[in-house]
Amino acid sequence: MEQIIIHGKEFQKARKAIKENKGKRIIFSSEDDELDKKVLEKENIDVLLLNLSQKKDRMKQRDSGFNQVLARIAKKSGVSIGINLDEILGSHSKKEKSDILGRIRQNVKLANKSKLKMEFISEKNAKPKRHDLRALGLVLGMPTWMMNGF
Repeated sequence: MEQIIIHGKEFQKARKAIKENKGKRIIFSSEDDELDKKVLEKENIDVLLLNLSQKKDRMKQRDSGFNQVLARIAKKSGVSIGINLDEILGSHSKKEKSDILGRIRQNVKLANKSKLKMEFISEKNAKPKRHDLRALGLVLGMPTWMMNGF
């Protein structure tokens, strides 16, 4: 099945793009957490791709763009959560890479509690080998049932 990645900034434009690509595997990505929630609730998508490099952590809490509310909505809708491999591989400094990996680890814990599936998605780079993805998943704290898709 052909897949398409839709980057959204406004709900109406995202809705139109999703309707135009009906029948394809739709991966939705946005910088806005509220738009992610709205699209999860109202539109039929397959994967919600979380962008973590632009997020700013607070003093005592990470901002990963994913919370219990989104996890519950995604579970009800049957939507998987996507991890952007391009952000990990393209991060400029070690600090930025460690921040992104920490946010992913937090999202893995939330997805595990809600029994959500997660998958690695790469737009620019060639997809790494299956063995490498499984090893990365184990390091990030994914249980083995969550890694069946890759």
